Amino acid sequence: MIRSDEGLLMLKIYDAENFPNPKRVRLALREKGALDQVEFVPVDVKSGELRTPEMRAKNPDATVPFMELEDGTVIGRCNPIIEFIDATFDGPSLTGAAPQERAHISAMNLRVEEGLLDAGADYFHHATAGLGPDLETDQVPAWGERQKRRTQETARYLNGVLADQEYLAGDNFSVADITAFTGISLAGALGLLPDEDLAHLDRWKAKVAARYES
Repeated sequence: MIRSDEGLLMLKIYDAENFPNPKRVRLALREKGALDQVEFVPVDVKSGELRTPEMRAKNPDATVPFMELEDGTVIGRCNPIIEFIDATFDGPSLTGAAPQERAHISAMNLRVEEGLLDAGADYFHHATAGLGPDLETDQVPAWGERQKRRTQETARYLNGVLADQEYLAGDNFSVADITAFTGISLAGALGLLPDEDLAHLDRWKAKVAARYES
């Protein structure tokens, strides 16, 4: 429950806790010190719950996470949800304050999301058994392998970016780092990261992981 100018606002986050995109929203809430100020509604993705008529009526994308406000408004996709969280809760901005900063963070976040997190997910859903035959009904293995290469290319690119700065969008931690941390974790679990030394990326990953150890 969070307080707005109009009074108390109930906020529900529908998610699957260990999935990459829900993790991004949870990390954003943690950065804002607001994990205990929302209601999490667990969704059984593997059983196909997202594809039921009841869930599609709320979120036709059939993805998690999605957010439901007190008036029934539903907002899907990570980036809009995190923008809402950033504007609603106190704490350091994750999406930037000045227009140039916001644009820079947004561009880096999209680059990381498409080239690392989405590409890794594509590999999982198309080049492996994924979530099983009942849900993975339209696989294109060659596309999954292409996205594996894109994941590796993006990891190398990020290593270069981090050679000269602390975080992906500059000196301050941002939503781009949340997205990349989640994407790197996914890529590592799937064995997608390049074999060569990526010292700057490893240093950054350890620094971000330390934020969440307690």
